[in-house]
Amino acid sequence: MSDAKKVVIVSASESFLAKSLITKLGGINVPSAFVHANIKEVEEQIPEMALVILFLSEELTAATDTLIFLKDTVQDKDIGLLVIGDEPQYEELQKAVPEQLITKWFKRPLDIEQLLKKVSTYLDENTGEKAKKTILIVDDDITYMRTVYEWLKGSYHVGMAASGVQAISYLAKNKADLILLDYEMPIANGPQVLSMLKSDSETGQIPVMFLTGHGDRESVLSVVGLSPVDYLLKTIDKNSLLEKLNAFFRK
Repeated sequence: MSDAKKVVIVSASESFLAKSLITKLGGINVPSAFVHANIKEVEEQIPEMALVILFLSEELTAATDTLIFLKDTVQDKDIGLLVIGDEPQYEELQKAVPEQLITKWFKRPLDIEQLLKKVSTYLDENTGEKAKKTILIVDDDITYMRTVYEWLKGSYHVGMAASGVQAISYLAKNKADLILLDYEMPIANGPQVLSMLKSDSETGQIPVMFLTGHGDRESVLSVVGLSPVDYLLKTIDKNSLLEKLNAFFRK
């Protein structure tokens, strides 16, 4: 994994088990940091966060504001979340953190070797050269956007934005390797959003594929000058879309 990234251990208190885990992670050359379960300490670690390990306790599951902040962080940054706790604590956690955002739950008593194995596997698959590419979907049709998200989430990190403004806000805080951009949107349409992206040095080099319901020659020619890398009809099916994306990234 990158030297700049680390596993962040979040707990209400710095227990013997948490300290032991930091030592064990160091033994397999995985940088880690302990933080108490409060928003300020968690927020400070976000730039270097590769994976979160959450030690559940009654005190922590009662810290709703912190859990919601953590939920938003792992969702927005597409970061893995490993949870350690007993069943009642885990059920209580799900009131603030949906189960689909939890990478794996480890019941107590903890099998620390299984946890270390999962940490190593996750980092191997999600950091460094093997890291999944990130695709940002920009579309005001929330139903269609969520459908595409479900298609892609197994193969890519996926961000979503319902407008050009949201896309620019997302890209101010996150990287993207490709943008799937709806051609027809209210207020600022796809070509206008692409023009804004091209005019900014930070976003101007991100490749863009248009998604559109129109395949007529006039619509295609209208955006050629903006140099999108492709122009995809929204009738495209899951397998065809994945083939297109995989071929693009292989190049």
